[in-house]
Amino acid sequence: MIEQQEAEAGRARLASALIANGSLASDWLSAFDAVPRHWFVPALIWPGRGDGVHQGDAVNRHADPAAWWHAVYSDVPLTTQWDDGDHDGEGRGITPTSSNSMPTMVFSMLAALDVEPGDRVLEIGTGTGWNAALLSHRLGSGNVVTVEVDEDNTAEAQLRLKRARYSPTLVVGDGAVGHSPRAPYDRVIATCSVRRIPPAWIEQSRPGGLIVAPWGPEYGGEAVVRLTLGDDGTASGRFVGSSAFMRLRQQRAARPGSLEYLSGRWPADGTESSTSLSPEEVGGWAAMFAVGAQVRGAFPLIERYADGTYTLWLHDTAVTSWATVDWEPGRTAYDVVQSGPRSLWNEVRSAWHWWDDRGRPGFERFGLTVTPDGQTVWLDSPDDPVPARG
Repeated sequence: MIEQQEAEAGRARLASALIANGSLASDWLSAFDAVPRHWFVPALIWPGRGDGVHQGDAVNRHADPAAWWHAVYSDVPLTTQWDDGDHDGEGRGITPTSSNSMPTMVFSMLAALDVEPGDRVLEIGTGTGWNAALLSHRLGSGNVVTVEVDEDNTAEAQLRLKRARYSPTLVVGDGAVGHSPRAPYDRVIATCSVRRIPPAWIEQSRPGGLIVAPWGPEYGGEAVVRLTLGDDGTASGRFVGSSAFMRLRQQRAARPGSLEYLSGRWPADGTESSTSLSPEEVGGWAAMFAVGAQVRGAFPLIERYADGTYTLWLHDTAVTSWATVDWEPGRTAYDVVQSGPRSLWNEVRSAWHWWDDRGRPGFERFGLTVTPDGQTVWLDSPDDPVPARG
C-alpha cells in the first residue's frame, strides 16, 4: 500500500512537471498513465542530471526505497548499466552504456515522432523497455519493433514488457542494420546517438516517413534531428532540441590519448602562439555542435589541474595533428601550441567565429540532409550548408 501511494504521488508530480514544460501533450497522457516508469527501472540505478552528462551515486531500492522512488519519479536519466555489463557493484563504472532516459526527452522525442494510428515503428535501443511499452500502448504491440544490441538488456526488457502485458517484436542485434523483415516502417526512433544516420534506417522507411534520432558530430555537442524521407532515398529535416545520449555501440569512437600524438618532449615539434579566444567560449554544448559540424575528424579532451586551470587538447582521428590551449582565470590571452598538417586550433577558432558571426544560432536553426553520398549539416536552409574545415 505504501509503495502504491508513493508511485501514484510520484507519477502525479512528474506528469505535472512534464505537462508544465510542454513535453507531455494530451495525446501521450494515457500512455504515461498506463505505463508507469517504475515498472521499467531495475533496483540498482545511478540517477543523473538534467543535462544527461554526469551520473550521481548509486541508489538501491532494497537499501533505500524512498531515495529510489524519488529518483524514478524525477525528471532525470537513470543509468542502469556500465561498461557493456562488465561492471559490478554500486560504484560508478567507466562508461555508462544503458539507461532509462530522462522523461522530458522521452516524451519530447515521442512528440516529434508524430505517430498516427496504425503506424509501424522501428525503435533502435530497447534499453529498459519503457519507450517500447509507451509505443506499444499507443499503437499496439504488433506495430512496434525494437532492436537492442545487448542480450542481457533484451532479456530483462522482455520480462518487464511481459509483466506489463505488452509484446512488441524484440530483436537482439546491431541497431545500425535495423530489422528488414518488418519493413517498411512509418517511423524510426533511436534512443542512442549517432554520428552518421545508418543507411538501413532510410532504406527500411517508407517515403514520407519520419526518423527521429539524436545526432552529434565527432567533436561533440548533440541534438535530436527529425528527418522526413523523400521519394528519392534521401532524408532531410531540422534539429528540434538539445540531447545527450549514449552513442550507438557500432559508432563509438576509439580516441587515442594525448601521448600518442607527441613525438618528443613537450612541446615536441609544436608551434607556439597565443589566442584571445578563451577555451571557455568553445566549450558549450551548442558551440561544440556548431564547431563539430564544420571541423571534421577531430575531438577535444580536457586535462584539469589541482589549481583550477586546465589544458584543452585537440586531436585529429588520423593521429597526425594536435593542439593545446591553456586556460587560466583572469587571462585575456591564452597560450597555444599546434603540430601536424592540420592547425586544429585555427580550424576550431574559425568555426567558432563563423557561428558567433551568425548570432550564435541554437540547435533549432540547424538541419541535416542525408543522401546515398553522405550527410550535410546546414543552417536555416538546405541551400546554406555549413563550411567544412580540415
